[in-house]
Amino acid sequence: MIERFYLKDYLSFNEVELNLDNGLVVFTGPSGSGKSILMNSILSSLGSSTCEASLCESSVTWDFDSLEHGIEENDINVFRHIKKEKSRYFVNNQSLSKNAIASLASNNLRHLSLKDFSDFENENLLSILDDRIDAKCYNIIELKEKYRGLFLKHKEVKKDLDKIIDEQKKIIELKEFASFEIKKIDDINPNIGEDEELLKIKKELSKKEKVLEQISLANSIFDSENGVCTALDLLDIDSSFFNDSMNELRAILDGAEDRFSALEDIDIEEILNRIEELSELKRRYGSIEEAIAYRDLKVKELQKYENIEITLGDLGETQKRLKKKIDEIALQLTSLRKTELPSFLKDLNKYLKELYLRDANIEIESKELDVYGADSLILKLNNTKLQKVSTGEFNRLRLAILALKSEFMNQNGGVLMLDEIDANLSGEESMSVAKVLKQLSKYFQIFVISHQPQLTSMGDQHFLVYKDSDNSYVRELSFDERVNEIARIISGENVSKEARKFAKELLQGKD
Repeated sequence: MIERFYLKDYLSFNEVELNLDNGLVVFTGPSGSGKSILMNSILSSLGSSTCEASLCESSVTWDFDSLEHGIEENDINVFRHIKKEKSRYFVNNQSLSKNAIASLASNNLRHLSLKDFSDFENENLLSILDDRIDAKCYNIIELKEKYRGLFLKHKEVKKDLDKIIDEQKKIIELKEFASFEIKKIDDINPNIGEDEELLKIKKELSKKEKVLEQISLANSIFDSENGVCTALDLLDIDSSFFNDSMNELRAILDGAEDRFSALEDIDIEEILNRIEELSELKRRYGSIEEAIAYRDLKVKELQKYENIEITLGDLGETQKRLKKKIDEIALQLTSLRKTELPSFLKDLNKYLKELYLRDANIEIESKELDVYGADSLILKLNNTKLQKVSTGEFNRLRLAILALKSEFMNQNGGVLMLDEIDANLSGEESMSVAKVLKQLSKYFQIFVISHQPQLTSMGDQHFLVYKDSDNSYVRELSFDERVNEIARIISGENVSKEARKFAKELLQGKD
């Protein structure tokens, strides 16, 4: 639920702080007082709308997947929208995009607008129907999960099968290309680290003559070796350090001379050509390692192409086996749903009768298999398509669907926000809407704007939105204040005794 809402500097509102209860929360007030503006600012704090308030924030008790967005979850989570030069959104003081905020709130918040047909989507209607079946111990939920797993597996196998069939059409071309790519690398036959070793040899060859010349000159130092040792002995100095150094120097120069002499048999042209070949591989594939990895990949592809007939046959058999299983389970689901449908329709029409609506019709039509089965529920109101029913009928039909769904809810459904759902309804129709909303408020926290006394009287919490010449205000009403406000709704600004009496009777009889 939303426990607290705070608003600062939005159009005619300077500052608003609301401490909210669960259940049915009603907002009333004269036309133009700012009720819809207030509702919009609550939605804006949760990323579901946009407003120009300098600050609007909602403190909520919802559970959500905080790890997905990398935020810290608290017992009370604060959603905040700040508008300065630009809009910024936060959850628990951590900055998020508007879309991320809306995504976090979406599982717990619904704004019921005329553009929202989600309650009538096939997935939702099937879910309600299936929950009713499961409550009667038919274990349809377990059956649906089994079907879902097999359907997704079948979809994956079919995708692989279609891909192979498509590849089979151009298999000759693919095999030739894979063979060509493999041969191109095999002809060079690169070894990891070979390019570095060849560059080192190239560098040594480039300085070979100069190095050998300098080694020859340096060897003259050994002609004076005996003289140095004799001089050190005459000076009574141990000459072992000099002997060690000369031996080390001799070993270095000899080794270098041997190494460079060994380069005599190397053909510099062959080295340069080999380096060029390897460089071409590196330009094409990035590195010798990547070239070898690419070659190995093509070898595997070639093997797959050569075994494609076997793979094609195996996948075909697997697809047939899975298709048979999902067809069987889809038939079971359809049978269970058709059995429950009359009871579903009876209970739906019971709510519709309470809401002073014509009976609905629901038919199950077959459709292409999807993750929910082979059934499509077609809902009409007295044979009228939903797109053609009036606004009032659409809203009340949706309430009936929600009420039907709530019968099998085992947890809080979050927040519903409705704007003048009882507009243009008669007293009886308005009371019917109020009673259904009262039932739904056991499972949802409901925010509703109303201009009718019946729905207003049903509220668990009642806020008055009012306006002076410049500013709008919001305050929670006491019982007596509610009587006065409902009486105003009934009779206008000049409240009559009869209106006040009727208002009090409505409030006292709401439970």
